[in-house]
Amino acid sequence: MKKTLNRVLIAVAVAGTLGGTAYAQTAAPSLPAGAVATVNGTAITQAEVGAVLQASKRPDTPQLRQAIKNQLIARVLIQQAAEKANYGDKPEVKQAMQIAKSNAEAQLYLKDNVKPEPVTDAQIKARYDDIVASLGREELKPRIIVAKDAATAATILAQLKSGHSFEAIARQYSQAPTAATGGELPWVSFKTPVMEDKTQGLPLSVAQAMTKLPAGGVTPESIPLSNDVNGPRAIVKVDAKRPTQVPMFEAAKPVIQQQLQALAVERASADLVGRLLKRAAIQQ
Repeated sequence: MKKTLNRVLIAVAVAGTLGGTAYAQTAAPSLPAGAVATVNGTAITQAEVGAVLQASKRPDTPQLRQAIKNQLIARVLIQQAAEKANYGDKPEVKQAMQIAKSNAEAQLYLKDNVKPEPVTDAQIKARYDDIVASLGREELKPRIIVAKDAATAATILAQLKSGHSFEAIARQYSQAPTAATGGELPWVSFKTPVMEDKTQGLPLSVAQAMTKLPAGGVTPESIPLSNDVNGPRAIVKVDAKRPTQVPMFEAAKPVIQQQLQALAVERASADLVGRLLKRAAIQQ
């Protein structure tokens, strides 16, 4: 239903922009302060238009602002019609309101009660040193296809051997989040022989296979990603190799700090849930 509403609002915005105006407007001597329109007395503010514009990440133009205003007018009209027809009493609406209320309460409670430990410069430097120490002499630019099972992996390998593009096959078959970018992964580097927990988050078998490939090489066989013989399997390609480029500490510091802060929030959140669990009576 949300998608249907969005399609309606977009269609109205286009009609209002390209066709002059989609609404019957009445001239008014003035609008309330900060308002760009009123709909049966309900104000639509410049701040609302600005918020939608910012969320759209599109260039600010008068035409786009007019389209957004048309969307907001349509939304208010639909909402007013729904309220007049007593849609607020429908169970679906009450359930949605309760879910929204619960989500808002939970988010605000977490904001007020999750108190992560501050990340220190010493922690950032220690993490930087660990990362640098884990790097090998060269780094690789890999791509990966994660096939859902052995049969799909065999199909992929056959298509690769017949000359199909690795990137195109990744977009078609891969179950990994990188499918849309042709399986592309960031530059990685490992000390060899590759050890568990020293793989920059990749499965050990995948990292080991990468280090054995030349630039442009593809693994001749798929790599199991679990103990299940019918489980997912990976096919890896190395696009390029180069001597490892170690970033300067000051350049890497903001990224490492953000990662450590995210981990601190996760730990503080887990601690909070743990305390709540100790006081709770839960039956399953």
